[in-house]
Amino acid sequence: MPVHDLTADELHRLYGSWLPRTPADAAALFADYPGRWWIAGGWALEAFTGVSRPHGDLDPSIPRRDLPLLRRHLAGRIDLWAADQETLTVLLPDEADRTSLADRCENVWARADGDAPWQYDIILMHGDEERWTFKRDSRISLPYDRIIWFADRIPYLRPEIQLLHKARGLRPKDEADFTATAPLLDPEATDWLREALATVHPGHPWLSRLGSSTP
Repeated sequence: MPVHDLTADELHRLYGSWLPRTPADAAALFADYPGRWWIAGGWALEAFTGVSRPHGDLDPSIPRRDLPLLRRHLAGRIDLWAADQETLTVLLPDEADRTSLADRCENVWARADGDAPWQYDIILMHGDEERWTFKRDSRISLPYDRIIWFADRIPYLRPEIQLLHKARGLRPKDEADFTATAPLLDPEATDWLREALATVHPGHPWLSRLGSSTP
């Protein structure tokens, strides 16, 4: 079973505790960081909708290619571990430019030290220097400036893109997030999500709930 399919209690039992963190905490962590970053996951949708929801962790996100940059930024303050399915592997601070991750590894966990609780589940997104590319279908791609929005000076993943990432799971929390978010999307965002879903998941049940395209 993939790590992200485990319940909060199972994660705690197997891997230890998580320290509750907020987007403001992430903003402090990334202060003066020279690369791109944004908040993804449920916190991004809560910021957009204003609808509170439970959070198992906080998901900052960066382009995968920028991981060495982040490792140098956090060296001496935060330890990073590659979370590759059920395997955790420490990323040594002095090997930021020499250690590569397995292609399938999409998450890096962060904590202050071995005795401390986990703080952040950092999501590594695909893309090149200028554009984000959807990990499940390279036909879906946008400039980085088009995938984020700001609230209180904190960057968040745009809600339509977060919903696309959630579409494959259709877990109860994904359905709840769609129900809270979809009616608030503007026509351009709704059209983008509809087209992306039709490309990646033809016949997806959310398509009928998004209605017809804008003339």
